Amino acid sequence: QVQLVESGGGSVRAGDSLTLSCVVSGRIVSRYTMAWFRQAPGKEREFVAGLGWIGRTYYADSVKGRFTISRDNAENTVYLQMINLKPDETAVYYCAAADRFLVPTPNPKDYNYWGQGTQVTVSS
Repeated sequence: QVQLVESGGGSVRAGDSLTLSCVVSGRIVSRYTMAWFRQAPGKEREFVAGLGWIGRTYYADSVKGRFTISRDNAENTVYLQMINLKPDETAVYYCAAADRFLVPTPNPKDYNYWGQGTQVTVSS
């Protein structure tokens, strides 16, 4: 059984940095397309960043240059490094995995597995 467990969320001020972690168990992380989504209260879940099988990365326009997704195969973990955080990026951040696509898609419905989410709160 595949499980994704996120950690690293917290409360920070605008301009601060955070790194989120997603530990994957049950299957080798490199065999999945991985992605981070976020969902703010009252809003739909939105794609933030993705990592394809061959390592190519994809980002939402709003986070390009500030967020970095990466994978540590030895630790079976995916990371999301976030710098210069903004108050409107307050949300629950979710890790997701898909085994049907070689590259990330922005549609949450394309992902087979989800973590429980980790809260990121950015104050002004």
